[in-house]
Amino acid sequence: MFGLEFPSIDNLVKWPSYFGEGTFYGLNKIGIISLIALIVPVLMFHFARKDLVPRGMQNVVELTVEFVEQQIIMPSIGPAGMRYMPLLLSIFLFVFIGNFFEVIPTFQMPANARMANPLILAIVSLVTYVGVGFKHHGFSFLKETIWPSFVPVGLRPLVGLIEFLTVFIIRPFALAVRLFANMLAGHILLVTFGVLCITLFTLSPLVIVLPFSFIMLVLLTAFEMFVSFLQAFVFALLTAVFIDSSLNPAH
Repeated sequence: MFGLEFPSIDNLVKWPSYFGEGTFYGLNKIGIISLIALIVPVLMFHFARKDLVPRGMQNVVELTVEFVEQQIIMPSIGPAGMRYMPLLLSIFLFVFIGNFFEVIPTFQMPANARMANPLILAIVSLVTYVGVGFKHHGFSFLKETIWPSFVPVGLRPLVGLIEFLTVFIIRPFALAVRLFANMLAGHILLVTFGVLCITLFTLSPLVIVLPFSFIMLVLLTAFEMFVSFLQAFVFALLTAVFIDSSLNPAH
């Protein structure tokens, strides 16, 4: 178009390894972002611990912990959910930091726009709430899932099958796909308007439209910053809700 070559869709989702291409230890941009998302929370809590007087990083950490406690754990599980604070806090921070790289120059790619991270997190969520169910209710947790006593006997096979699929397949699948799809869609939108701005700047007859596309790019960037936070919140909140459903299956 107008002598310009637009990048293919592969440029949005495929990243070559910086080393070890084609091997199990190959590390690309997504891998580096994921490592940073793992290391940053550790450093946050390490430096916050050194502050004897609340300030700087300690304030940030305390606000984050308080947010997870008051907005995720208490509404979904209650006081009994405080034992799951380390897990839910880790999920929230890992997802948020990995998402936020979408708007960081030179990176400009959310780690969770690839299915690997959301899938692993969904499996962690699955193992956690199923483990909680068996720990607190024993075999009756599985029995109530596949043969629910609150349903008429004639409907139990059908309802049991639906419940089994919901608990063991649909929940983790929906968790992973929701995070992956939202971040990938946002990434594609930002790239689209970024390329559009470059194109309009290059094509002098259409440069008059450039301010509008640039304003849209800025607004979308701000919106994606909010989405990065929102998706982390939703993922951690749904994990907490699933844990509560395992603690209190009757509800």
